[in-house]
Formats: sequence, structure tokens, C-alpha cells
Amino acid sequence: MKTFFYFLAALLFAIVCAYFSNQWLNTFETPGYVLIGINHWSLETTLATFTVILISFFFIFYYGIRTFIFLINLPSQLKRRGRAIKFNRSQEALIAGLVDSAEGNFEKAENVLIKHASHSGAPLLHYLTAAKAAQSRGAFDKRDEYLKQASAQSPDAGVAIGLTQAELHLSGNEFDQALATLTRLHSIEPTHASVLKLLHQTYQHIGDWEGIRKLIPSLHTNKVLMEAEIKLLETETFSKLLKQAAESGNVEGIQTLWSEIPNYIRKVSGISAIYFAAMINAGAGGLVEDELAVALSTKWDTTLLVLFGSILSKNTDKQIAMAERWLSVYPKDAILLAILGKLSLQNQAFEKAKDYLNQSLSTEPTVQAYQLLGDLLFAENDKDGASQCYKNGLELASKEIINQIDSIA
Repeated sequence: MKTFFYFLAALLFAIVCAYFSNQWLNTFETPGYVLIGINHWSLETTLATFTVILISFFFIFYYGIRTFIFLINLPSQLKRRGRAIKFNRSQEALIAGLVDSAEGNFEKAENVLIKHASHSGAPLLHYLTAAKAAQSRGAFDKRDEYLKQASAQSPDAGVAIGLTQAELHLSGNEFDQALATLTRLHSIEPTHASVLKLLHQTYQHIGDWEGIRKLIPSLHTNKVLMEAEIKLLETETFSKLLKQAAESGNVEGIQTLWSEIPNYIRKVSGISAIYFAAMINAGAGGLVEDELAVALSTKWDTTLLVLFGSILSKNTDKQIAMAERWLSVYPKDAILLAILGKLSLQNQAFEKAKDYLNQSLSTEPTVQAYQLLGDLLFAENDKDGASQCYKNGLELASKEIINQIDSIA
């Protein structure tokens, strides 16, 4: 429309110029003439007429050239306009697909996104969003197809596509596939924060605590997790690794792992107990007896005390002497008294054992103390006393179970 107005304005200007030129020339008595000769041909006309013809010719020539150029460029302009229309439609389709996906219309979202992906300025977004929609409706074959199309369309966006693929595998509990994808991405971008975070989550899902242990330095260096989160993760990781080592029963492996644990992790409550328990269960309690005694002397802990009492020491007298030194500091500790009773039984000091167990029960009845005292009385042929101890122990155990059920409910 604007071009048409320009054309009309130029035409009007040409007519005005021709008119005024003609009027001006006609004011002269002899307005002049123009003679053009070519071979034996000649053309003679007035100057006014020639001027009008010249102006008209210039106008026609100029716009003729313009029209010719326009016709030549018309196919490419039509193509550009078509592409622009398709691009605008693809942008609208992307917005519509995102809205449909958010509203749960996953299949509709897929169709509209894929239909306009090839004409979009951001086809990657179309394919990745369509893959997420397919995942949400359980169409895993479609999801994988869209991811392949995204990779073919945007080969330089391998990390973004891989991260989306890994996230979808994780949300679908396909942990092996997620791990394979993330391992590949980690080899390409070893410091990428999102890759490290998803790799950490995958290792946790599959229980690969050794993998997490190796990953922790990268998580810390690249600030994927906060300092406090790193400390918690380290604590959890070494706890799990110690428990796994305990299940294997490999004493050397347990000791090696313990030597590799940082001191600030060893000092965390409960970590040392896992180590000592692992060594005792592996039949190597004697190797940690002195270390466990030092730990108890430094900080009194009931769990460590129970572990100390479960060690089958080669020198029970030494073990009892250590426990009796603690008794002078904690004379009313029922668990310590029960452990002294147990150690005295192992040392065949029956009267001493009976005294310690009775003191323990009078301080605070425990199932273990009742059982030990019952075993001792039964060995002494006091069946009535033994039966009463077993009965009391069973009643106490029943109460503890009921209390646990009530606390859960």
C-alpha cells in the first residue's frame, strides 16, 4: 500500500513538472524546437513537447526498471514471507505446546510441537519439550525418537540433550540408562554442575557409594553443593561404605577404608561405632580393643560401651579392669554393670557376675541383664530363679515392643 502511494506521488510530481515546464516554455515568443536526425530520418518537435516527453519517458523508464527488479525478486520475497509465517506459527506452537504440557494434555502437546519444529528458530526446544510430554504419558519409544531428532537437528547441543535424556531416565527409574548417559557427559564436561548433580543423584539411587566418594571432590570444587551439604554427604557415604565393608567381613578392607576417612568425619557421632562394630563382627575385635577403650575414656558413649563388652578379648582380666575403672566414674550405669556381669561370666567369676547383674537390674532393668542372670542361675541349677529372670525379661521385651509400636502410630 505504501509503495502504491509513492507511485501516485511520483506520477503527480512528473505531471506537475511537465505541466509547468510546458507553461513556462510557452511564455516565450519563440519557444524553440528540437531536431533529432538519424541517418535519413529526422524528428522535429517543439521544445515544450520534447520536455514533456522527456519527463514522461524518465518516469516510465524509472518505474519500469523498478517493476522489473520487483518481478525478479518476487519469488525470493514470497519465500521469505512464507518462512516468516511458518516461523511465527512455530513460535505460537511452542507456546501452545508448553501450555498443553503444563495442563497435562501431553499427546496434544507432542503433536503441535513436532508439527512446527522444522520451521522454528529453536527446534531443540520443540523436540525436548515433546520428549518430556511423551515421557509423562509413558510413550518411551516416542521419547527416544524425539531425543534422536533433537540430536540430529542440533548436534552442538549434545550436553543439553544428554541432560534432558538423563533427567527423563531418572524420573522413569531407568537408572542404568541414566548412569550411562551421565558417565558419557561427565567424560565430555567433567566440571559441568548439572552433570555432577545428576550423577550424584543417580549414584544414590543405585547405592554406588564408592562412585559418590570419588565424585565428592568435584561436587565441592565446582560448588554443586553447599559446604554443610558436602559434610553430610561425606558422613553418609563413609557410613555406607563401612557397612558394606562390614558385610564383606574383610578385615584388611575395613582397616584400609578407615585409614582413608578424614579425621573430621571420624569424629562424627556414630561413625566410629560402625567401624568398631565392623571389626568385631569380622572377628578382629582384639585389634580395636585398645582404640575402643581410648574412645570411651575420651567420650562416654553407650553404643561404644556395648561394643566394648562384645569383644572376645584374649585378656579378659584387662578388659574387666578397664570396665571397673569406668565404674568408679559411672557407678550407676546399668549397662556398664551388665557388661561387667557378662565379662565376669566369661572369666568364670560367677559370684562377682551375679553381684554385677543384680546391681544392674536394681538400677535399671534390661532384657540383657535378665537373660545373663537367668543363664547364670540355670547353670547353678536354680531353675525357679532362672525361670523368673526369663519371665521378667520377656515381659520387659514385650513392653519395649509395644512402646515402639505406639510411638510409630
